[in-house]
Amino acid sequence: MSHPPVPSQHEFKGVPLLHKLPALPVVEGTDPARCPQDAFRLAIADQLAKILGVDAKDAFLAAAPGGREADFKVVLPRFRLPAKIDELKEKVTSAFEPNAYLERVTSNGPAVLFFVNNQTLVDLTLATVQDMTYGEGAAIVDGEKRPSYGSNLNGRGKRVLVEFSSPNIAKPFHAGHLRSTIIGAFIANLYEANGWEVKRLNYLGDWGKQFGLLALGWRRFGSEEELAKDAVQHLFDVYVQINKLAEGPEGEKIHDEARAFFKGMEDGVHENLVEWEKFRNMSIERYKQTYERLNIHFDVYTGESQVKKENLKRTMEQLRGADFVEREKNGALLIDLTKYKLEKTVIERVDGTPLYITRDIVEAQQRWEDFGGFDKMIYVVASQQNLHLAQFFKVLELMGFSWAQKEADALLHINFGMVLGMSTRKGTVVFLDHILDETKERMHEVMRKNEAKYAQLEDPEGTADIVGMTAVKIQDMAGKRINDYNFDWQRMFSFEGDTGPYLQYNHVRLCSMQRTNAQDGLVLPLEDLDISTMKTDLLLTPEALEIVWLLATWPDVVRTASRDHQASTIVTFCFKLTHAISSAWEKLIVKGQDRDVALTRLWLYRCAKDVLGSALRLLTITPLERM
Repeated sequence: MSHPPVPSQHEFKGVPLLHKLPALPVVEGTDPARCPQDAFRLAIADQLAKILGVDAKDAFLAAAPGGREADFKVVLPRFRLPAKIDELKEKVTSAFEPNAYLERVTSNGPAVLFFVNNQTLVDLTLATVQDMTYGEGAAIVDGEKRPSYGSNLNGRGKRVLVEFSSPNIAKPFHAGHLRSTIIGAFIANLYEANGWEVKRLNYLGDWGKQFGLLALGWRRFGSEEELAKDAVQHLFDVYVQINKLAEGPEGEKIHDEARAFFKGMEDGVHENLVEWEKFRNMSIERYKQTYERLNIHFDVYTGESQVKKENLKRTMEQLRGADFVEREKNGALLIDLTKYKLEKTVIERVDGTPLYITRDIVEAQQRWEDFGGFDKMIYVVASQQNLHLAQFFKVLELMGFSWAQKEADALLHINFGMVLGMSTRKGTVVFLDHILDETKERMHEVMRKNEAKYAQLEDPEGTADIVGMTAVKIQDMAGKRINDYNFDWQRMFSFEGDTGPYLQYNHVRLCSMQRTNAQDGLVLPLEDLDISTMKTDLLLTPEALEIVWLLATWPDVVRTASRDHQASTIVTFCFKLTHAISSAWEKLIVKGQDRDVALTRLWLYRCAKDVLGSALRLLTITPLERM
């Protein structure tokens, strides 16, 4: 499982500590049992509701992070109450009652500033992380407990289909597919962490005249031995060779034969389909190896070839009779979407064959039927396809499908920019495996420079592979996905600054701290830790509180990412947390301290490690314990 799974105990009520604290109002969409910050915002909402008579939900939503001014800030004009702002501020500050959640309140400008009880913050946050990692709140997956802090049940009962990666068989698995693969896998994990049932789909480019060309190329240049070694690479080589031949004197003949072969595929000629299926299946098996390296999997490998003929025929008949479809003088069918500022799109060629968008339309309908409906269907496709996706969604809407209407909010295009400057030492990158192999090689070179640590690794090559892929993924996901970014080999592998290796280094360092102290006899009984015995008042220092505050925000960070669909939201959190941990190393020392001090600080670091690990897994990254 590559993300924080949602607990199987749907009626989980939270850590025992929460039940000892003052009762909180019930507000839809909040879950103080899983999200410590919800508890404090609900405590603010409770006071504002009683003092000002506003709705508790409105008050909860108004309680925003206070930045440098306070822990939380509520801007009073948003309630649109008839009284003057100064009167409202005076009313809130004078009637405010300190409790276990809130310590004091002040005002500044039109806002009321709230300060939390730091002892409750520390106790509740660490207890929640502990319980949702090792206790009742942990998820049960295959009979084993898995960390679930950060997850929620907001999407319980909903299904989402996520289409991503989608390479074209016999064509390069290029940088665009790499971005779609990385971002799409994160989006799938993110929805699962928010309680949705997720189906991961890989819609392959596996049909068309190019397979006729590929078949001809195979007969001239194919090698069973090379195909067995690397089907994707060999089929690409064959495809390039036959295309070069098709540019010469034999060109017309080759293209005619290719069209004839593909027509045979369309007509169901057994020999043609057997050959095509062999290429497809071997390519998928090779893709699976690459995806496994990336810690990514798919539930369904589909593709253009899986669009059923009867469904295509039915859809074309429906479209031909639609009032928004028109026939050009040359016989082609098109849809004029100019009044929606989406230009015109052809859906059937002059010769009666459908286009890519037509197959997309049919495939979308098939998915609705095959999966028994869905609440959302996401396409992770480069921004160059913005117009195509917008036209595709609009046609589905015009066809009257309930799930395609705007109010259903079920169709979503997650777009992204381009990768610039990606090339290996050997020249231009063609396949993803080339990128990953070079990434592994370069990371291996960096790791060898520290001979002592390198000697301790059981699988240095495997570790280099994981750190290298961490570097690639973090560089990709660190910025807003819509932006283009420069693929920077040198910067990517640095162990300093905001890079993937830096994150892995901090996780490894936390693991090393645990191992080192265990050797000295300082062990936390994580499965049955008696939290009430921990001296958490020792953590009321600026360094410790900075870490605790970040841990408390993690569930909110996950919820925010589910709204903006930005992996950078998670990556930014990871860097903030590792920076806070690094700042604490010299002041929150564990080794050689009084036992109570050492155990409490070790618990804080352990909770930080667990949350950092969950964040990395959400990003499809395997957190390392040694490197």
